[in-house]
Amino acid sequence: MRGNYQRSPHKLESETKPQSTYKDIKTFDQKNWISENLGYKKDSGSWAWIYHRITGIALIAYLFLHIYSLSPLTKGEAAFNAKMAQFATPLFMVIEWLLFAFVIFHSLNGIRIVIVDWADGAKYHKQLYKISWVLGIILFLAMGALMFSHELKKLF
Repeated sequence: MRGNYQRSPHKLESETKPQSTYKDIKTFDQKNWISENLGYKKDSGSWAWIYHRITGIALIAYLFLHIYSLSPLTKGEAAFNAKMAQFATPLFMVIEWLLFAFVIFHSLNGIRIVIVDWADGAKYHKQLYKISWVLGIILFLAMGALMFSHELKKLF
């Protein structure tokens, strides 16, 4: 006899679970998306990823600004020298020093990423992150001493 099958006493998994409805599906909350995405506890790898993206975007912006700042070359030597004199002020030197901080973090973190990816450094990524910060701070301070040495000599 076709179609006369006995049903197994065991229920199928789909029969025991309640069916989900549209209300059960998590939807995108447009009002609180920042607090939802930034509210969880981040470890060093998450912060490294965030800082790497921020410094990368800042360095790209600087690249365009740098090209724009060279535009007085088209107006002659006097216009270019006048523009370069503005960049020699202490304010621009501090900005340039902060730019170095972005460059050094981005480059040291990039080296850390290569070591983690290619040299089986995933076991040591937190230590490498700390080392890159310590080395970066040392290089940042050394560059500051080098850049502002003429000002420091006046003070002492």
